[in-house]
Amino acid sequence: MPIRNNHPSKSRWGLGIILAAAGCLIALHPASAEKLRIGKPQGEVFSFVPLNIGMEKGMFQKHGVEVEEYVLGGAAKQQQALTADAIDVGLGSGPALSFVAKGAPQLGIAAMAGKPYLMAFVVQKDGPIKTVADLKGKMVSVSAPGGVPEWLARELSRQQGWGADGITPLGLGSDSSQFAALRTGQVAGMPTDIFLATKLEKEGVARILVRFGDIVPTFMMHVIFANDSAIEKRPEDLRKFLAGWFDTIAYMRKNKSESVRIANEVTRVPLDIINQVFDEVMPMFSDDGRFDPAALAVLSKSFVELNLLPTEPDMTKLYTEKFLPVAAK
Repeated sequence: MPIRNNHPSKSRWGLGIILAAAGCLIALHPASAEKLRIGKPQGEVFSFVPLNIGMEKGMFQKHGVEVEEYVLGGAAKQQQALTADAIDVGLGSGPALSFVAKGAPQLGIAAMAGKPYLMAFVVQKDGPIKTVADLKGKMVSVSAPGGVPEWLARELSRQQGWGADGITPLGLGSDSSQFAALRTGQVAGMPTDIFLATKLEKEGVARILVRFGDIVPTFMMHVIFANDSAIEKRPEDLRKFLAGWFDTIAYMRKNKSESVRIANEVTRVPLDIINQVFDEVMPMFSDDGRFDPAALAVLSKSFVELNLLPTEPDMTKLYTEKFLPVAAK
C-alpha cells in the first residue's frame, strides 16, 4: 500500500501548491489529443538526450507515435506536471520512485539507466584532498538534500568504513554555488556530472577523484514514469514510445559521431568533452527497461537513508513492465 502522510493538514497544503503550479503548466501547455507529452526535469543533461536523438531520427514516428518535449525546470515541477496530467511521461531519477510510494498518481514504466557512470566526485586540483581517505570528517557539497549526489557521497563514506555520516553533505543549490565553494575551500569536494567534472579538469579547476560507476556495482540512476491517466487511456502509445526509446539507445551505441553531434546541440557541452566521455557513460543505459531486483533493493534502502520515506516500501507496487517491448520481456 502507498505510504500515507501523517500530517493531513500539511499534506493538503502541499497538494494545493502542487495543483496550483500544475494548473499554470496546463495553461501554458494545453493537452494534445495526438502527441505524447514527454517531460524532462532539465534540458541540458546528457541522460535525457536520447529523447532528442529519437525525435530527430524518427524513432518514435517509426513506431506510430508523435512525441512532444517539455523542459520543466526541475524534478519538483516535473512531479507537479505528472500529477496534474500536464505531461504523460516523465524522464526522472531512480529515487523519484519514492513519490509513487507516497501516493503520486504514476508508475515507473521502464528502468532507464543503472550504474552511476554519469557521476564523478571532484576535488580541488592542487588542494589538500589527495585520496579518498582524506575525505573523512569533511564537508562536501550537493545540490540539495535527498538526491542521488547525497546518496553517492554517503555510499562513498560507507565503503571507506566510516558509516553513512563519515562525510557530511551540504546542500548548496546550483552548480555555480558549489563550484565557488570548492574553489575557496569551503567544501572538500562534490559529486557532479561526469561531463562537467571532465570540463573542470580540462580547465585546471578540479580533479576527478572518484568515478562512481567504478565503485557502485548496483544502482538505478534513472526511471521512465507515466501518470495514471496515460496508463489508463494511452497504453498503446506508451508501448510505442518505449519501443522508440530502446531503438534510440541501440542507435546511439552504433552511431557515436551523430549522437555526439546532437548531444552537443542539446547540452551545449563542448564536442571534445562529449566525444571523450560518451563511451564511458553509454553503459549506464538499459537496453530493455527491465527493473533489476538488486537495484530496486538498493533504492529501497536509500529512501530511508535519505529520509524520503520512514520505512522501506514494497517496490513491486511502484512500477510495471507491461509496456516494455515484447522482445525485452
